[in-house]
Amino acid sequence: MAGSIATAAALVGAVSSAAAPQDEGQNRDADPGTDQADRATANKTNPIAVSTYSYWRYRDDSKLSIEECIDLAADTGFDAVEILHVQMQDESNATLQRIKQLAFRRGMSLCGFSTHQSFVSPDAAKRQEAIDHTNHCIELAYAMGIPTIRVNTGRWGTSGSFDELMKNKGIEPRLEGYTDDDGFKWVRDSLEQCLPTAEKCGVVLGLENHWGLGRTADGVLRVVGEVDSPWLRVTLDTGNFLEDQYAQYRQLAPEAVFVQAKTYYGGGTWYTLEIDYNEVAAILKAANYRGYISLEFEGKEAHETAIPKSLQMLRNAFANA
Repeated sequence: MAGSIATAAALVGAVSSAAAPQDEGQNRDADPGTDQADRATANKTNPIAVSTYSYWRYRDDSKLSIEECIDLAADTGFDAVEILHVQMQDESNATLQRIKQLAFRRGMSLCGFSTHQSFVSPDAAKRQEAIDHTNHCIELAYAMGIPTIRVNTGRWGTSGSFDELMKNKGIEPRLEGYTDDDGFKWVRDSLEQCLPTAEKCGVVLGLENHWGLGRTADGVLRVVGEVDSPWLRVTLDTGNFLEDQYAQYRQLAPEAVFVQAKTYYGGGTWYTLEIDYNEVAAILKAANYRGYISLEFEGKEAHETAIPKSLQMLRNAFANA
C-alpha cells in the first residue's frame, strides 16, 4: 500500500511539474501520508504490562490469585498482564476462559505466559517430561489468547538450592562427564520438538536469559541461532545479567519479542541491580522493539506502593526514549 501511494504521488508530481514551474529545491516526491505514518511510529510508546509474579513473588504473605492480580493491575493503570504459570491453581478450560474474560472486561491484554522447564539433563525421559510440559503450556497460552510464552534452557542442577545458585551469581559446575556442548544439544533438540505446537497455536517461544546455559546473551543467541525458527525468539529479562548488562541487552534486543523489567524497591529478594531504564529504553528503541515491557517487581517493599512507582518510572522512561 505504501509503495502504491508513493508511486501515485510521483506520477502526480511529474504531471504538475510539466504544467507549472516549481521552486528550486522543493521536494517533488513528498508524501504527507508517509510522513504522518513515520511520525505516528516515532511517537508510539511501548505498552507497559505487569507480571502476576510482581504480586505473588513466591512469598507466603502475598499469594494472590491471578484474578486478583488482574484487578489490581487494571486499577493501577497497566496496559496488560503477564501470567506466571506456577501461580495457577486450576488449569481447567472454564478457569482459563474466566481469566481471559476478566482481562477483556477490565480492558487488559494477556500478553505473556511465564513458564518453567529445564532441558539440561542427560536423562532422555526427563527431557521428554520438559518437552511435554512446554507443549502443554503452549496450549494453555493459546486457550487464553496469549501470543508468547517465556521458556528457559534449564541448568545443570548442581547448586542444590536456588539461594545457593544466587550466591554464586548464577554460575554452577557442570555435571561430571558432560560438557556445555552436550547441554546445548539437549536444549536445541528439545525446543525443536516444541516448535510444531508453537506454530500450530501461533504462540512464540521467548527464550529468556534465565541462568543455566541461558545465563549470558551468547548462550541464548547460540540456541536461537541453532534452532533457526521464527517460533523461537528471545525474552529479554533486565534483571538476569549480573555483569556487562547494557552490552548484553544490546545483543538480545534485535531478537526480543518480549521484555521483562525488574525493579527492586525496598531491596531485592536475592540481589539488587541498579538499572537505568532510560538507557534500556534507548537500546530497545534503537532495535525498533515496539512490544510489551512487563514489570517483574522483585523487591521487599509492599506491592501497594512499589508497583505504582515502578509503573510511573517505566512510563516516563519509555515515553522519553
